[in-house]
Amino acid sequence: MDEIVAKRYADAFIQYARETIGLEKALEDCKNIKLILGENPELIALLKAPEVSAAEKLKLIDSFPGEYCTQEFGNFLKLLLRNGRIHKLNDIVEHIRVHYSFGGRRQVLLSTSYPVELDAVKQITEKLKEKLGSDIKLYLDLNGSLLGGAKAVIGNTVIDASIKGRLDDLRKNLEEIRMA
Repeated sequence: MDEIVAKRYADAFIQYARETIGLEKALEDCKNIKLILGENPELIALLKAPEVSAAEKLKLIDSFPGEYCTQEFGNFLKLLLRNGRIHKLNDIVEHIRVHYSFGGRRQVLLSTSYPVELDAVKQITEKLKEKLGSDIKLYLDLNGSLLGGAKAVIGNTVIDASIKGRLDDLRKNLEEIRMA
């Protein structure tokens, strides 16, 4: 459910940003706010704090545009605050980074234990596009430790069809059985 909320707000902001400030500036705003929140975790805590009045929070957000972000992103922050979704800011920014960077194409790292023929790469690319519902930029990596098969990393998602991954799963299952 939380992912759906983050996705909806992220997609709505990007649609708004494309019409006003452009995708590139929106991505820059997200990058800047992520840096600010990373360096100042107390800032998001302050924006979430129930003991701080809404007026004080809005005043704080009003100080962001210009130095840290555009007025449009400031307005978006105010919307999140008014709708009680400011606690989702990190998730929303991360969704924007993963789904809208690189021209809207998602980056996929495909690791295999052996070189893959071009036809197989095309088939994998098409399957991943279909599964993800978006265009992708595929990076190939040779990784002999996989022992066979393939492993795809898409943002925070891992699709592991490697022999090593299957052996690791089997080992975990055996350890759980042994403990029971």
